[in-house]
Amino acid sequence: MTLSLMTSMALFAFAASFSPGPVNLVSVSNGARYGLGKGLSFITGATLGFILLFFVIGFGLHHVLAALPLLTQVLQWLGIAFLLYLSYQLFSDNGELSDNSEAKAPNFITGALMQWLNPKAWLASLSGIAVYIPQAHTDQLLIFAGLYLPICWLSLAAWLWAGIVLRHYLQSPARMRMLNKTLALLLAASCILILL
Repeated sequence: MTLSLMTSMALFAFAASFSPGPVNLVSVSNGARYGLGKGLSFITGATLGFILLFFVIGFGLHHVLAALPLLTQVLQWLGIAFLLYLSYQLFSDNGELSDNSEAKAPNFITGALMQWLNPKAWLASLSGIAVYIPQAHTDQLLIFAGLYLPICWLSLAAWLWAGIVLRHYLQSPARMRMLNKTLALLLAASCILILL
């Protein structure tokens, strides 16, 4: 595999990971609401969940999805339903800041599950594999995933950090509710854009 192909893969991974999407928006909210510890757990789960999805698609699921387009639609609707549920949870949050709130903080499992139900993650995996490694040989898939993993994690960490920085400006519950409602509406809007 050439250096130029690997550079192109890395740029694709960065564009797909850093561009606004459901997981990025939840990362901002998580950082602002719960801080670094819970935020790192969420973004690590989201990154590893994405890499697992990437491998599953790379090792043959993309052929199944191409043969069964209805399955793709079902997965998309399940993903959108989950994202709308998360949007509702975020919209109805009371805005109380707490480092000890365990009950509602999106965690490692939420992050991983969110990627499997995130249409953006499916599209990034399917299109990346189709464009860069259509034959998806194991060594190619390992290289691409090896590039994607740190890029995805660092991209989500940047969004998490943005939330942590915002936390200092959002000490009142009213301001936090405003941020949460804004992010919830953006998350719901991202679902609408997926459908267009």
